[in-house]
This record gives sequence, structure tokens and C-alpha cells, in this order.
Amino acid sequence: MGFNCGIVGLPNVGKSTLFNAMTAAGAEASNYPFCTINPNVGMVPMRDERLTVLTKLVSPERVVPTSVEFVDIAGLVKGASKGEGLGNQFLGHIRSVDTIAHVVRCFVDENITHVHGKVDPVGDIETINTELILADLDSVDKRIGKVEKTAKSGDKDAKAMYEACVEVKAALEKGSLARTLPEKTLEAIKELALITAKPVIYVANVAEDDLQAESKYAKAVKEYALKEGAGFVSICGKIESEVAELDGAERDEFLKGLGLTEAGLDKLARKAYELLGLITYFTAGKKEVRAWTVVRGSTAPKAAGVIHTDFERGFIRAEVTAYDDFVKCGSEAACKEKGLLRVEGKEYIVKDGDLMHFRFAV
Repeated sequence: MGFNCGIVGLPNVGKSTLFNAMTAAGAEASNYPFCTINPNVGMVPMRDERLTVLTKLVSPERVVPTSVEFVDIAGLVKGASKGEGLGNQFLGHIRSVDTIAHVVRCFVDENITHVHGKVDPVGDIETINTELILADLDSVDKRIGKVEKTAKSGDKDAKAMYEACVEVKAALEKGSLARTLPEKTLEAIKELALITAKPVIYVANVAEDDLQAESKYAKAVKEYALKEGAGFVSICGKIESEVAELDGAERDEFLKGLGLTEAGLDKLARKAYELLGLITYFTAGKKEVRAWTVVRGSTAPKAAGVIHTDFERGFIRAEVTAYDDFVKCGSEAACKEKGLLRVEGKEYIVKDGDLMHFRFAV
């Protein structure tokens, strides 16, 4: 499995520029609101140094990294929850993503229009969060209207939904985001796909001379994210556009010259992995070396099911080697010879970096 990340924010904060740099998908980037009307979708390979190391050791016919689907969604404006701008389209697209990258502008440029006439990243965040809260309130109110009568008649499931919705409504009306509520409550209203229940990464789009995010704008966003318990990364859209033009050693040298250890995409994808509780395991053979994404805490059969449902249904055992052991020994055969290849059953919990070979029968 991969995962998808919706890129959102007010118009002209740098969403489409960032998306173009990441995916080379050619989303239109113009200096006026709503130039991105339909969501642009791009699949981006996840950079993982471990995959590079395994490729050198195994020399496979092909290499397949895991991927991140980035969805560039039209800019949101005040009043979107009531249909202003492209609000209804925005809300429809954002409900389907796994996590949200909320881009905020943290630089001053007189040549780029700001919808509110000034650079105020925290104010921008609060504008969008208010609209998302209002949209979620509408969803919760509708569900309460549907289940209230049944809940009062004694239906157990309807009662659980009703009580959870009442709790969520009270929080939203106070200006709190749904994701701040207890896990039990969120699980009860999971089918509503509330927007404010999704994990969020605040992305500070900084100037070229603020790559370490030391400006007052970037610091304000970082503090806001910390207070909310959300993720935070800083990215310079302009620099990312230049990085996208480079490959391999040239790319690494360029980043090093800027004092950066990784590109914005790598930071964003890694943070999204962290927020969603995802890990990577590998399969490695002469035909293919491949990275697979699973939820942390997944059992071996669940991990096998990511490759094919038959693997999970007919799971017998998994032959597992730790990444560090594989690299140290240089091959699966050498690991087996030294007793470092383990045979694990259905209860085994997959660890980040495991190299796995599944045995199954259907």
C-alpha cells in the first residue's frame, strides 16, 4: 500500500508550485485564485537509502520503491463551508485523502497577491481550520438528525453513533478540531470521514534566505503546529523547483551546497509516514527489489496481503531477515548460513526494514 496526501491552503500560498516541483505533473501555477479547479494527482516514489543499498547488493532486474500520491486541491477561501469560491469541490476532494499537507506562505513578495492583503500564516491557518470545522459541523448535524430518533428507541448502534456525534459537535462548536478527541470517539464516527479528524502537517513555504525556517512567520507556524500536536516541515517552493530538475549526485551536491540534507518531498513524505504510523518492509530477489508500506503493528499475514490477497489468505510462514543483518552478510544465503534468517508465523509483528519472503498455499 502507498498513501495519499492532500496539499491544501489558501490561494497563492505556493501549493501548485510545490506540487509541480514534486511530481513534474505540470499543474497550472498562476497568480490568481482558483487556477487549480480539479485536483491534480501525481504519484511520487519515496526516496529510501536502504532501497539503494539493497539494490547494490542484489543487482535485481528492476527496483520498485513505495510511492506517495500527492493531490493538489483547489485553494480554499473564507465562506467555503457555505459554498464560497470552490468550497464544495474542495471539501469533496479533501475527505478522501489519508493526511493533509496544509501549505502556508511564510515569505513576503510584493509580486505575489495574497487573498487577505498581508502575510499572516497563523491567520491563514485559522481561516481554513474554521471552514473545515464548519463543514464537519454540518456533517455531524446531519447524522444526528438521522440517528436521533432510532437512538432514543434503544438501538445500540444508533445510540453509540448519536452519543459520539453529540460529543464531537460540542468540541467543534468550541473551535476544537475533531482529531483532539479520544480515539474511542473518533472510531465511533469514522464513517463520517470528518476532515478535522485527519492528521495534518503544516508546511511553511519559506523564502530562499530562510531555509532553516528562522523567520518570525515560520517560527509562528512551527509553534502553532506544536501546540496543536500536528506535524511541521519547512520547504522553499522555489528551491524545490530547482531540485526537481536535477538527478543523483548533482541533486545531492546542490542540496549540500544549500546546507540541506534532504529535499522537501523527502521531509514531507517522512513526516506523513510518521503521522500515519507507517513502516516499510522489503522483498529482495534477482528479479526485483521492492519496498512495501504497511501500518506499524501489522502481522506477517497482513503484510503479505499488501502484495496479494492470496498471500494473506493462504499464509503459511514468513522468512525474515533484519535489514542490518542482510547488509552485514551481503546476501540471503549468507544470512541463512549464519542463522540470521528467521522463520516467523502468523503472530509475528513486522518491523521497519525487515526483508521478507512469504510462503503460502491457496
